[in-house]
Amino acid sequence: MRLKLVPDDTSWDFFGKLPITLGLSGLLIVISIVSFFAFGLNFGIDFQGGTKIRTESTQALDVGAYRDALAPLDLGDVAITQVFDPNFDADQHVASIRIQAQSGEEAITQETVQAVEDALKAVDPAVTFVSVESVGPKVSGELIWTAVEAVIAALGAVLVYIWLRFEWQFALGAVLALVHDVLITIGVFSLFQIRFDLAIIAALLTIVGYSLNDTVVVFDRVRENLRRYKKLDLKALLNLSINETMSRTVMTSGTTLIALIALLVLGGDVIRGFVFAMTFGIFTGTYSSVFVASALLLKLGVKRDWSKPDGEAGTQFANVDA
Repeated sequence: MRLKLVPDDTSWDFFGKLPITLGLSGLLIVISIVSFFAFGLNFGIDFQGGTKIRTESTQALDVGAYRDALAPLDLGDVAITQVFDPNFDADQHVASIRIQAQSGEEAITQETVQAVEDALKAVDPAVTFVSVESVGPKVSGELIWTAVEAVIAALGAVLVYIWLRFEWQFALGAVLALVHDVLITIGVFSLFQIRFDLAIIAALLTIVGYSLNDTVVVFDRVRENLRRYKKLDLKALLNLSINETMSRTVMTSGTTLIALIALLVLGGDVIRGFVFAMTFGIFTGTYSSVFVASALLLKLGVKRDWSKPDGEAGTQFANVDA
């Protein structure tokens, strides 16, 4: 007997509380926008500007000890990562330390650099300082606009892809669902002032791809059922399609969450922001595929065109059981 995460006879009504689910999404988007303009984002070094210090040591690195040593200096946002390279010698341990700009200055002062060196040598006498590089405000500003352009370009590409593959109603529903995911995720980072850096931009783009994948699976099944059940009410047809793909949705989201939660708990501070964004994005992406994209498709309606063949539908994995 196979284990089924979702029974075959599942018949949940996903649109029974449509005003509540869409109202909740609207409320969260409003809160996100208000929070963004009221509190802004807690930009990391990538966007604020700052200084990058590269160190080497013959002793094994202890990132936690480095971070504790620098904490009394009150330098603000400090990111410490160990650099791995197969070309390094066995006793060559390299670290990258990024320190945010201090008091509006483009780079930390020489006195601050010296204080950092003294603090690290106190916990690792073998440490040497290979390079000190600064990222100015101009470069950081360019990174912000580049990141915004990347997200907008991704949403635009999705709009064109869905429009060509389905109909304009599907495209509009999918893109608005993706905008819903991105806005709410950014709102959470603004509301709780979680550090926002280039890794979070990568997470947002990944969320866009993941949410789109969920939405396309549902829409593929909707397209199949539109041809299969020519007289079935659109609301009932959408409910049927979502229920038929629910097993696949639960399995993929659940297995992805297992890996992400493990990284969130055990991955350490360096990747915690990225993993948190991904974890939150899995929830919002799955929610929006069902309660936003499909609900908007219900509101917009869809033209039933029976002249197109069924062979292009891509739902061969939609009913995979775990």
